[in-house]
Amino acid sequence: MDQAVPVDAARGPGPDAASPAGARRAQLSSGKPPAGTKQAQHFEGYPMVGTFFSSESELGGKVTSCTGSVVHSNGRDLILTAGHCAAYMVGQHRIFVPQYRHGTPAAQQSHGIFPLTELYIDPRYVRNTKAPVSDLDFAFARVAPARKGNIEDVTGALTFAPSTSFKHSVRVVGYPSDDSVNKNHQAVFCDVATSRLPHFRQMQMTCAGFYGGVSGGPWIEGYDAAKRTGRLVGSTGGYYGGGNDDNDHWVTYSPIYGKDAVALYDDANAHRKPAARPPYVPAPDSAVLPGAADTWQHAKLMASGDFSGTGHSDLIVVWTDGEVTLYPGNGNGGYGNERRLLGSNDTWTHATTVTGGDFTGSRQFDLMAGWSDGEVTLYGDVGSRGLANDGTQMAAKNSTWKYAAQITAGRFNAAEYVTDLMVRWTDGELTLYTGVSSGTFGQEHQLKARNETWEHATLLAAGEFSGNSKWDLMVRWSDGELDTYTGTTPQALGAETRIHNGNDLWPHDTVMTAGNFTGNGRSDDLVVRWSDGETTMYKDTRPSELGSEVMLVAPPN
Repeated sequence: MDQAVPVDAARGPGPDAASPAGARRAQLSSGKPPAGTKQAQHFEGYPMVGTFFSSESELGGKVTSCTGSVVHSNGRDLILTAGHCAAYMVGQHRIFVPQYRHGTPAAQQSHGIFPLTELYIDPRYVRNTKAPVSDLDFAFARVAPARKGNIEDVTGALTFAPSTSFKHSVRVVGYPSDDSVNKNHQAVFCDVATSRLPHFRQMQMTCAGFYGGVSGGPWIEGYDAAKRTGRLVGSTGGYYGGGNDDNDHWVTYSPIYGKDAVALYDDANAHRKPAARPPYVPAPDSAVLPGAADTWQHAKLMASGDFSGTGHSDLIVVWTDGEVTLYPGNGNGGYGNERRLLGSNDTWTHATTVTGGDFTGSRQFDLMAGWSDGEVTLYGDVGSRGLANDGTQMAAKNSTWKYAAQITAGRFNAAEYVTDLMVRWTDGELTLYTGVSSGTFGQEHQLKARNETWEHATLLAAGEFSGNSKWDLMVRWSDGELDTYTGTTPQALGAETRIHNGNDLWPHDTVMTAGNFTGNGRSDDLVVRWSDGETTMYKDTRPSELGSEVMLVAPPN
């Protein structure tokens, strides 16, 4: 091990450590941490956090390589580490030693030795880059059982916890590799608050003592020592391998776990090779929609449609204080100046669901609103007429429509205009109304009878995801599962296609709509407002996968 090249030299190891070709600079900054900077503390480590070696015979050497942590999975056999660590391991024999004890022979390591059998890396990731694709510096490794069984059964596991937030209170853990800074090769930890690394989908923290070897180490919320559980919200890595240009050991980064991390976790959890991904879209320096995330937390309802008669979609937002605003789309994924349709008022605070459709056949979209008292109102040509009029009453107060949980308009029939209305009722019934126009809901078609399953269909969006002219239904379920139903007609709900399984991230999808915002002629751009106010567009979404991600409103710092 004295002559071995550490796979984590990129993270900024101790002085005089060797650095593999193309890796981040190895020399540390000659400066000192700012006054008041926290200092990492050595400790005994956690059972599910460990480090890597090439073979059992190398235990006890002067250098360790990277850090990893056991993450809960169906096979009870997954470890999460940094992408740049995994990239060095490709084609190499590696073992993982949880809660490594320096000086203890392999046979006496308290939890055993676990050989790596598979690596799962995002195909777009570039090792140790400073480019935006460094947001993808995470990877999973599958390990074979040891003599005591599957690794998760032996050590416990952290829970993979996707999040759109950059602000967390975490314990960061790692194994500094070189004995010049870590004589006994003990784990270190630091309890810190995180913030955003500007211009990247990454967190940053400040704590001295995080030298090379800590890459891939977990950023943990809520660790429970008795249950051996905690939420894994990050792992050391990202820009330049997880630190700044000067290799300061007190500055450390981690990607946040968004949809790309969720997709990779799903692949690893299913033991399948990661498929090709859409091109990576970096976080913009400024948001596309005006306003900060704390403002957009109050965006209660959204509707898409060609309200301005321009041939592409605009976005209407109903705010929690009753204000209604229109953001005209420019056809290239951006938006023009905000137009206020109504100021703050008591009436629109009672709107429970809205959708846009061309129900009057004027080639300008209309806005349909459902109210808490069961009334349904159609406002024709709101782009030119606004919302100052009373609209057309579609259903009276105290009607059965007070049980309409959500409505979304589309073109599921053969009509020229968007005149079909999908309704999900509170008891799980799913109904499609075709030929809807001013004053009438047209013809009713029951697609699902009352049932418990569809009571959990939390959000609906209609769009042309399959590209076959007719529209498809997208459903976000209460557990975060996301499905499309392509080929939906008045006769039957279409075939279900899974975009992703239930997860911790997508229950935070609070508002969802789809429109033609990017000018390809199809309403296949999915807009999501997350619980923390971040707002995201997935352009050119398909039935089986989300499109390229574009940040419309940045997450809170």
